[in-house]
Amino acid sequence: MRKFRIAAGLSQDQVAVRMGVEQTYVSGLERGIRNPTLTTLDRAATALCVKIAELLEASDNP
Repeated sequence: MRKFRIAAGLSQDQVAVRMGVEQTYVSGLERGIRNPTLTTLDRAATALCVKIAELLEASDNP
């Protein structure tokens, strides 16, 4: 998720606002300490303008 956020030129705060969550939650997602639901993955993908599949593929290849 971090690489997509950086590629989009967004801060964690900006992604959090787009997702409707706290910045600390975005940080936890990026560090792999949060297990997102499908709804959260959808919000993250939408916030980053990518497909959910891209987020999942990226998590397999850090």
